[in-house]
Amino acid sequence: METATERRLFATESLGGRAVYRLHAVTVFAGILLVLYYRATRVPAAGEGRAAWLGMLAAELWYSAYWVITQSVRWNPVRRRPFRERLAARYGERLPCVDIFVCTADPQSEPPSLVISTILSLMAYDYPAEKLSVYLSDDGGSVLTFYAMWEASSFAKHWIPFCKRCNIDPRSPAAYFSESDGRQDLCTPKEWSLIKDMYDEMTERIDTAVMSDKIPEEIKANHKGFCEWNPEITSRNHQPIVQILIDSKDQNAVDNEGNVLPTLVYMAREKRPQHHHNFKAGAMNALIRVSSVISNSPIIMNVDCDMYSNNKDTIRDALCFFLDEEMGHKIGFVQYPQSYNNMTKNDTYGNSMLVISKVELHGFDSVGGPLYIGTGCFHRREILCGRRFTDDYKEDWYRGIKDKIQENIYDIEEKAKSLATCTYEQDMQWGDEIGLKYGCPVEDVITGLAIHCRGWESVLNSPTRPAFMGVGPSTLAQTLLQHKRWSEGNFSIFLSKYCPFLFGHGKIKLRHQMGYCIYGLWAPNSLATLYYVTIPSLALLKGTPLFPEITSPWIAPFLYVFFVKNMYSLYEALSCGETLKGWWNGQRMWLVKRISSYLYGVIDTLRKLLGLSQMTFAVSSKVSDEDVSKRYEQEIMEFGSPTPEYVIIATIALLNLICLVGGLRHIMTGGWNVLFNVLPAQIFLCELLVITNIPLYEAMFLRKDKGRIPFSVTLASIGFVVLVCLVEILVPIV
Repeated sequence: METATERRLFATESLGGRAVYRLHAVTVFAGILLVLYYRATRVPAAGEGRAAWLGMLAAELWYSAYWVITQSVRWNPVRRRPFRERLAARYGERLPCVDIFVCTADPQSEPPSLVISTILSLMAYDYPAEKLSVYLSDDGGSVLTFYAMWEASSFAKHWIPFCKRCNIDPRSPAAYFSESDGRQDLCTPKEWSLIKDMYDEMTERIDTAVMSDKIPEEIKANHKGFCEWNPEITSRNHQPIVQILIDSKDQNAVDNEGNVLPTLVYMAREKRPQHHHNFKAGAMNALIRVSSVISNSPIIMNVDCDMYSNNKDTIRDALCFFLDEEMGHKIGFVQYPQSYNNMTKNDTYGNSMLVISKVELHGFDSVGGPLYIGTGCFHRREILCGRRFTDDYKEDWYRGIKDKIQENIYDIEEKAKSLATCTYEQDMQWGDEIGLKYGCPVEDVITGLAIHCRGWESVLNSPTRPAFMGVGPSTLAQTLLQHKRWSEGNFSIFLSKYCPFLFGHGKIKLRHQMGYCIYGLWAPNSLATLYYVTIPSLALLKGTPLFPEITSPWIAPFLYVFFVKNMYSLYEALSCGETLKGWWNGQRMWLVKRISSYLYGVIDTLRKLLGLSQMTFAVSSKVSDEDVSKRYEQEIMEFGSPTPEYVIIATIALLNLICLVGGLRHIMTGGWNVLFNVLPAQIFLCELLVITNIPLYEAMFLRKDKGRIPFSVTLASIGFVVLVCLVEILVPIV
């Protein structure tokens, strides 16, 4: 007879090293209290830098509070381990149906050949094909994307049996053929070459169509769906389009070995200039409705169009959590971390976010579950439709099978189109109580918070082989754009009625509320950071001390907090797989993001609250030109075009360089006493900032390539530095 433990479909394990971490946390907290006590009890007299001192106290109070919040997800992180073999023994192939949603918005930023590689990887899961339905939402309403889907529906007849017969991973053809020559797989060289040639020919046809912006007339005759497009259609003005390219209920929908193919559906919801379309959240909600009349599966998985399946067993792993007899009924969604296949060895722009994935999200899992990050997530359909958790709720896992009645495909498509119109949601609860929430750039986070506050838990599954791999930002501009959107969206949540401390009060644990606020407070971190990287340097320029002398015992807590906190940060990064240089690059990027992306996040959020602007959504480009890609591979920072963010970054870098030179002047005139007793901490801080900004100085003054900082940005930065120095002379702060 099975024991209770043996019946479980997953295990929960605590991560090690907590005793050392807690000792570190307690001692750092004690050091922080001493630092704040020193600041509060040694305020200088008026005219001796009092304003600057009080500003330092305010910044350090902010850093202290934020540090405490970040510890909420580090106190007791856990790891989940699913047991696929137990799932197989208990359920066999009697598994729930799964709907998979993929969203794309622009065929130029998100090339159709990239999108269909993701689609094909999802269709090829090691899962009963008749229980899989893959949906693509095309918010660009592009006939080019539909054409790519049509090509993929034909290629799938060869690709899916090849994947399953040869047991390959990953099952994205683009990723597979770039990584493998077929020698290590079960296929023959002839078979491998045949499939690769078919794939290359298909992508060449698609790319040619995209470049020419035209579909050959002979191809249009092959499918009725092409008739949906006419010369008047634009990405912002078109009727709803729903086309079932493969219907798994159709006896003719089989691969070249006679096996059933997964259902494949293309959807472009209606767009009209006079109606707000609510960005990705609106697309997801339309997919929820459209899929309800086609497959209506109890499980919904969604991924970004560049996040291909990297692990053929991902669905079965996720089901181990939902179908667990002890805990499964409480789990609303299963989140997988994001991973990228284009990160450089030393992660130039800090985009791998390994510490978030391998530390912070595991900490969330111990207090109620990770947040919903918008991709790589499995949801119960019912929770996306607003259901609250109750102990007596029983999921009908097999309804997707029962609901698949034989209906005319044309009638199904017409019914689905009626659910994807602009006006369908009028006077309904979609975007509020039902579906993903509207009105926020990070619709995923606020939706996940609402799910948690309705009583559901979530779990993080982080397998050794990543479940999904995507394309991360490969330029500084892309990175700053992405973080501006994230910081702005999370800060707007914090300032709204959905603030975790208010909305989550009495519904989720305090540590869970604090965990959500880690990202909600990214944006205002910019203000304290901007102060800390300018005022101490300006004080150094004027010879005004803002830290204890080196001979004072009060310097000890400052040094302890700084060095121990950064050493632990380095330990976290190295233990997560980063390199020493990668950690250093990450520190530079946190500085850069805080004084640019996050600062703009604060400004734009406040402007929206005051009604001075409206929410926008910019699609991150998934393509770069050849020169940019080459510099990225060489780990050279990419600037290129002038932007306001670059002006801020360059201004801070130049200001610190000038202040350091001015500080050295004090040493030359005041002797070694200035270096060792009066201003050592400020000199060290300024030196550290200058060393951190070395790549910026190179981009301003030494580099000649197209990725250097534009001369106009350098000139503007010099002007702002001169202005700051003049203001400090005329209206002294320090």
